[in-house]
Amino acid sequence: MNDIITATELASASAGDNPPVLLDVRWQLQGPHGRPDYEAGHLPGAVFIDLDTDLAGPAGDEGRHPLPDVAVFTAAMRRAGVRGDRPVVTYDAGLGWAAARAWWLLRWAGHRDVRVLDGGLAAWTASGGAVTTEIPQPKEGDFTPEPGGLPQLTADEAAALARRGVLLDARSAERYRGEAASVDRVGGHIPGAVSAPTTENVTEDHTFRPAAALAERFAALGAKSDAEVGVYCGSGVSGAQEVLALSLAGVPAALYIGSWSGWTADSSRPVATGAQPG
Repeated sequence: MNDIITATELASASAGDNPPVLLDVRWQLQGPHGRPDYEAGHLPGAVFIDLDTDLAGPAGDEGRHPLPDVAVFTAAMRRAGVRGDRPVVTYDAGLGWAAARAWWLLRWAGHRDVRVLDGGLAAWTASGGAVTTEIPQPKEGDFTPEPGGLPQLTADEAAALARRGVLLDARSAERYRGEAASVDRVGGHIPGAVSAPTTENVTEDHTFRPAAALAERFAALGAKSDAEVGVYCGSGVSGAQEVLALSLAGVPAALYIGSWSGWTADSSRPVATGAQPG
């Protein structure tokens, strides 16, 4: 199964016998809350999911967006109508970061049919798709999580992987080099990690680049299908988009959820700066 779905495909699926549950996961790094934008217009039937409370636990030593409590995540998915026998489509209005976070968590929790709307809300409206301000009241879902469906890394495992395999840093090149630390306690990157910004996974309209182009991009960074690959970002959000892009390219990858915010919570951990892995 492909991990993304086009707006045209979604319109067809939504009119079918088993339409997908739609999750609106609008969120911006250091930006305003996504709920007002959702209320101003969303895909018909879509339920708003709060990334900070539904898809993450409280910020702390494990990072800004650690894994949510399984019970909290399960309750949020059931309120949205998520069922084990019904497909799910997630979307946002950006580069796919937040939508991919929901995709990753559901796949990690064992849901087998989850896709991200390629190009998000903009692609939907560009294709002629309607939006509504009506807030749906879905029937309670029955989703039962089985954690472990996708691999993840601890801080120690990420450090070890950077030495023996390929650890990709999904943040901007400036943050990787340590030149822009406004979001982070410390600038720089995990020693040995390779810079691989998520912006290079998508086109100008925020749709994913073709699978062959993604495979070529990642292969140039050492991330091939036969390599051991891991990903981190600032707090485990944009990194999920990188894991999705790698999946499209045929490269399985583990995600370090704590990411840079979790790594730098411990001042004893080493930090590299500059353009080279270090």
